Amino acid sequence: MVERVIATPAALELIAQLKAEYGPELMFHQSGGCCDNSAANCYLPTDLTIGPHDVHLGDIGGVPFYISASQYEYWKHTQLIIDVVDGHGGTFSLEGNTGKAFHTRSRLFDDAEMADILSEDRLRGR
Repeated sequence: MVERVIATPAALELIAQLKAEYGPELMFHQSGGCCDNSAANCYLPTDLTIGPHDVHLGDIGGVPFYISASQYEYWKHTQLIIDVVDGHGGTFSLEGNTGKAFHTRSRLFDDAEMADILSEDRLRGR
């Protein structure tokens, strides 16, 4: 199975810091570009409702990572790599006051990985 989302060591470290501060129940949602740019935002589960059109890409640092169906269609050919940069996080994202920000990078899946992704999507009705 191809991992659709992964995290760098720096991102895993920041996730651990946020878990220590806010508790283990966190979640990510890849923003669609409104308000907080196109960033991976970290929330408490009570801060954002996951809807039927959100796609669970996987978990990073033991935290579920979601993306809207429309964003998924745009990004499905890539593996999202969640990293950390110096700066202010998104206004809504929990790391906003840490001096760090989650940053999404990506790489294209190769042909074999893409075939696996398409097969998996067919099984899931996407």
